[in-house]
Formats: sequence, C-alpha cells, structure tokens
Amino acid sequence: MINGQQEINGRLSCLSIERVWKFSLLPPQRVPAKIPLLWPGRASRRFFRAGFQTGVGLAMNLLKTLATVSGMTLLSRVLGFLRDFVIARTFGAGMMSDAFFVAFKLPNLLRRLFAEGAFSQAFVPILGEYKNRESPQAVKELIDHVATLLFLVLLAVTVIGVVAAPFLVYVSSPGFAEDAAKFALTVELTRLTFPYILFVSLVALSGGILNTWGRFALPAFTPVWLNLSLIGMALLAEPFFEQPVMALGCAVFLGGLLQLAFQLPSLKRIGMLPRFSLNLHSPGVRRILKLMAPAVLGVSVAQASLLINTVFASFLESGSVSWLYYADRLMEFPVGLLGAALGTILLPSLSGYYASGNSSEYSRLLDWGLRLILLLAAPAAVALAILSIPLIVTLFQYGAFTAEDAFRTREALIAYGFGLPGLLFIKVLAPGFYARQNIRTPVKIALITLAVTQLLNLMFIGWLRHAGLALSIALAAYLNSALLYRGLRRHGIYAPQPGWMLFYMKLGIALALMGTALWLAGGNPGMWLSATLAERLIRLSAIVVMGVAVYFASLWGMGFRLGDFRRESAAV
Repeated sequence: MINGQQEINGRLSCLSIERVWKFSLLPPQRVPAKIPLLWPGRASRRFFRAGFQTGVGLAMNLLKTLATVSGMTLLSRVLGFLRDFVIARTFGAGMMSDAFFVAFKLPNLLRRLFAEGAFSQAFVPILGEYKNRESPQAVKELIDHVATLLFLVLLAVTVIGVVAAPFLVYVSSPGFAEDAAKFALTVELTRLTFPYILFVSLVALSGGILNTWGRFALPAFTPVWLNLSLIGMALLAEPFFEQPVMALGCAVFLGGLLQLAFQLPSLKRIGMLPRFSLNLHSPGVRRILKLMAPAVLGVSVAQASLLINTVFASFLESGSVSWLYYADRLMEFPVGLLGAALGTILLPSLSGYYASGNSSEYSRLLDWGLRLILLLAAPAAVALAILSIPLIVTLFQYGAFTAEDAFRTREALIAYGFGLPGLLFIKVLAPGFYARQNIRTPVKIALITLAVTQLLNLMFIGWLRHAGLALSIALAAYLNSALLYRGLRRHGIYAPQPGWMLFYMKLGIALALMGTALWLAGGNPGMWLSATLAERLIRLSAIVVMGVAVYFASLWGMGFRLGDFRRESAAV
C-alpha cells in the first residue's frame, strides 16, 4: 500500500482510529502500522483510497455506478421539470390540473406497490440468489414464471381499475364529488391513465433483471420516455381535444408503452427476455410470493399515507392538490437523483454479500451509503429551503401559474425539504432488511409511521393547511428512518464505522458556509417575480454553481477527498 510500511489486518486500536480520523472523513478497512502525518498529500490520499477498498470485490465500482445511474436520472428529472413547466404554463393550478394529478396518482400508487415497491423488494434478492447459486436454465425459468404471473395479475388489476374508476376517484378525492364536472373529468382521466400500471410494472421487472446483470444505465434512462411523451402531447396535441387536459392522459398511456418497448431489446441481448410460462409450484415463485405478502402491506402503508394526504387536501381550497404536487416534484428531484439511484445499486450488492455470508462488508456497505447520502442530502435540503422562491418561479411561475401559487407552493416545499434527509436515509436503511429477505420488520415500522403521520395531519392541517400535510410526511420520515436504524443495530446487521462525530462536525461547518452564501445571493422574492425567464435561469444557475463550489471547497479544505468515497462491490 505504502512503500516500506507493513500492512495489518483486522480491527484498529482506539489510537489508530484517532490518528486515522485526523486525515479522512471515512474509516479505512486496512491500515498500515505507521500512518503518514502529512495531509493533504499524495501518499496519505493513496493510503485512504486503498484502505477503503480493501477486502472488497473487484466487479463493480459503486461510486462510478452511482454517478452513471444518477446521471441518467438527472436527465429524466430535468425533462420532468420541463414537463411540469409545460403543464404549469398550459393548465396552471386549477380544476384541470387537479383532475389530472389525482387521476395519475392512482396508477402511480399501484406502480409503487407492484413495481418499484413490493415486487422489486421480493424479486431482486431471490433473483440475485438464483444467479449466484443456480444454473442459467433455472434462472431463466424463474424469470419466465414470474413475468407471466405478474402480467396476468396486473392485467386483471387494470381491467378492475378502468371499470371501478368512479369509485376509486370518490375514495381518493371525496371533495371532488361536490363539483360534478371536476369529478367526471377525473374519472375519464383515470380510465385513460390506468393501463400505465400494466406497462410500468413490466418495465420494473425488466429493470430488476438488467440491474442484477449489472446493466444500470438503461433502466435509469427509461423514465425519459414518459416525460418526452407528456411534453410532446401537451405542446402538440392539446388543441385537438375537447377537454385539453385529456392530452396528458393519452401521454401517460403512450409513455408506458414506450418505456416497455425500450427495454425489451436489452433483455433479449442477455438472453433473459421472458416467455409465457406459468408455474405457481416453482420454489422461486412461491418464495417471491411469500416475501411479497408483507411487502405489499408495507408499501401499501406508505402509499396509503400519500393517498390520505390527497383526501385531506381535496377538502382544502382549490389548488391545494397542485401546490403539494409541485412542491413534491421539487423535493423528489434529490430523492430520485440520490435515493432511488443509491437504492437501485445497493439492493443487488447487499443481496450478493448476504448470499455469500459476508456480514462485515454488508455492514460497511450500509455505512458507506449512509455517509454518502448525508453528504449529499443535507446541502440539498438547505438549498430547497433557502432557494424555494427562486426555484419555484423559475420552473413554474408562467402563464396560468400565478405569484400566489408560487408562495403557496413554497410553504409546502420548505416543509418537504426539512424531511429530505429522513426520506433518503430510508432508501439506504430499508434495503438492509430487504436484501436479507426480511420484509416484516420494515412493514411493522411502516404501520407505526402511518399512524403517526395521520396524527400529525390532524395536528397541523388546521393552522398550516396544505403545508401541514407536507410537514407531517417530513417528520414521519425521520421516525421511519430512526426505527429502521435501531432495528439494524439491534439485530447486529449494521455497526457504524469509526469517525461519525468528526464527519458531522465537518459537514456542519460546510453547510453553514454554503447556507450563508445562498442566503446572501438569493435576494428578495420580488426580484425573482419580476425577472424574465432568461434572467431567472442565468441567476439561478450562477447561484447553484456558487453554492456547490462553496460547499465542496469547504469540505476539501477540511481534508475531504472524493476518492475517499470510492468503493467497489462484488458482483451479485
């Protein structure tokens, strides 16, 4: 590792740990007998980079993979903001936009239930185990059986959803029943968008297969097609509909179809394109179904919380659903860019460590994920709060979207942003259970969180209105992550690596410097409201670049190096 020095394995003494943390934010896994006391210096940086990677497989550089997945997700999110910009400019925050957002939320809830939620949590660990321990033929048969069963179940769900659309709309947004036109429009949009659940669930299946085979970039790019479909239909097809917002419903249907078609050739290239073959007695299928039972309950609890919030919001003044939606879109940008991307690469990697019985690397990988998430989520939360008005007016405040809408959206965004680190911690901690095929523990925690969320809703909605609904989700996220963390520690699954206190200190200093810089540069809200689109974009871009530079320059000055976070993981 360092010429002339002897390597030692195993645990570090307290003195060694103290000396190590004079130089680095992250704990090494192997340390030489004598540590160079020069920092910053090339030898020291080589030592920490090498030490952090010791004892880990060579198949996949997780930091590089995270950057790739996040890059693709960034493209999708940027197009998502362009999509929301077009929708806000065309439809504003009123009856038509409320109707579409409620209609699209229903298949989205089921998407998270059947696709990214319960199904992925049950399917990916079992698929990873089969890939490690079974023959290629057994793996292909498992994929065939699971794909066939998923298709048949989701086809039935889609048919039921189309037929029962009036009931679903009434249950999800009972306040809409007071306006017959608004209710009828929402029902029509629901019937048009509901088949999306069938397409996107099959997309999640193929994405899980590709991720298990180490193909992360293509599934991360796939959501781009939905955004392109919505943008294109809103701009080009809207004048041809009697109800212009119906163009968005058609776009959702088309976007789901395009996403599925985009992934099928890649499945064929790796020889895992599913064929119709159903065998409910397959051991793999039975195990997945057994895991899905508690997973469905767990994801249902999480989505029920969002659905109940929509119920509450439907009784508030018109526009409340849209204000929450636009705030959620801004908050979901870092959640998708960081949390979803990291969760995507963690679950197969953790499943591989669990299958091989490597508990020490399992714990270290969780620790790596928590540090990385906190390093990136904390500045994002601060930026969302300080730059709330610049972000909202730059992205949405055009056409039918008024200044009043901007300020009301800001209230919800600040509340959501407060809970951002908690939401992202869940993306790291929950896979710590899922990869071990333990879904019951997160489900119990989710049930507790749901109950607390509704109590908070009742406490806050009277005086904070729609912002109170956002704040209840933020506070519940911290409760959820805290309970997950306690469960991992109590069961001996995760043991924090040394140096967290120094990590917190350095992070706090960097956040204070960045927050001060953003506050001084942000200016007053009136300046942003009166600026042109070009002025807003240039000014906001400059402030964001400045904030990023201040944050990472502060960390660099305190000894942080990006290479210290480089980590490799064995193949699944």
